[in-house]
Amino acid sequence: MKNFVEELKWRGMIKDITPGTEEELMKGPASAYVGIDPTGDSLHIGHLVSIMILKHFQACGHKPYCLVGGATGMIGDPSMKSQERNLLDEATLAHNVSALKAQLAKFLDFGSDAPNKAELVNNYDWMKDYTFINFTRDIGKLITVNYMMSKDSVKKRLSRDSSEGMSFTEFSYQLLQGYDFLYLFEHNNVTLQLGGADQWGNITTGVEMIRKVLDRQAFALTCPLITKADGGKFGKTEKGNIWLDPQRTSPYQFYQFWLNVSDEDAEKYIKIFTLLDRETIEGAIAEHRTDPGRRVLQKLLAKEVTIMVHGQEEYDRAIAASQLLFGKSTSEDLRKLDERTLLDVFDGVPTFEVAKSSLPCGILDFLAVETGIYASKGEARRAIQGNGFSLNKDKFTSPESNVTPEDVVDGKYILCQKGKKDYYLVIVK
Repeated sequence: MKNFVEELKWRGMIKDITPGTEEELMKGPASAYVGIDPTGDSLHIGHLVSIMILKHFQACGHKPYCLVGGATGMIGDPSMKSQERNLLDEATLAHNVSALKAQLAKFLDFGSDAPNKAELVNNYDWMKDYTFINFTRDIGKLITVNYMMSKDSVKKRLSRDSSEGMSFTEFSYQLLQGYDFLYLFEHNNVTLQLGGADQWGNITTGVEMIRKVLDRQAFALTCPLITKADGGKFGKTEKGNIWLDPQRTSPYQFYQFWLNVSDEDAEKYIKIFTLLDRETIEGAIAEHRTDPGRRVLQKLLAKEVTIMVHGQEEYDRAIAASQLLFGKSTSEDLRKLDERTLLDVFDGVPTFEVAKSSLPCGILDFLAVETGIYASKGEARRAIQGNGFSLNKDKFTSPESNVTPEDVVDGKYILCQKGKKDYYLVIVK
């Protein structure tokens, strides 16, 4: 079998690991799970680390489980959080679980007949009928308060301002996650739990429960929390999270995020977020270092992750959209864009509004009267005659011509360009 732990090591994807994990996995196919918080109906790229670990796990011949926390999502994990989360109702959680399963199916094989096909489980199924009295009697007695208080996730919350503190609800989360591991170990033979470094305390609580209840050895492996070289939070932009849902983050924005990472981050991320083999990655890093300005590594990273998440067609569209700003493209390319991508590409450029009834309109009036793209008709005329103005990516060569309704893209937009770099978006209403 392919060595799962060795694969993660060279990729820089292991933070903590229990002794004997590597040896256990080399004995034959095993099962492991990752817990996913269902407090939203889309995954974001922060989740992608855990998903990639499961992809590698399945590729090495093992069976991955995705645990969507329908029960624990009602409580909120205190790990590394400064505030308690809002509690969600059952209907919202059911919607979120369904949406997340559809996204996870893009990355993991859930549908084949392979013995190691992925499984999705929901801890609400085994927690919904477990009474408080029975849970505290059966599970609460297994773990001492002293043990729970020793966990970093608890200590950090309790060391904060006393007005924040930690509710009993959140304090109990550690027991609930530990019980998930115990349940899956007992009923599904899941011997390994995977997660981010902030989950180590919760995961090892499960290992301890399994030891006490079943007198069996369970295993744990966590990956480092992903950071940016400049200290900023990974996956966050001025507009918030980078989502996997194309309705929240367009494939163009998604592609641009990866394309614009730093050289240092690109070398780290291409190991973590792609399935490219070691030889290919090391070759790409070496090529990039000879001429960083070509951004070979960022382009490869952006390509691989965008295709994995959104598919080849959306990647091709993102490339075409990028060419509108940074390369040679045509009016036809512009008209192929959907409205969301068009607005993403030209986000931040100056905009003007004109009335639909004003068209057709002489180009000079359009540029200097209806809009303020040029300060005067004379300036607009000179730009056109000097081959310095484009309308919808086509050079506009006649100062006597009109802008007509046929020039409106997507029923709403006209793109104007002064010189090579200055864009203006005219909104036709």
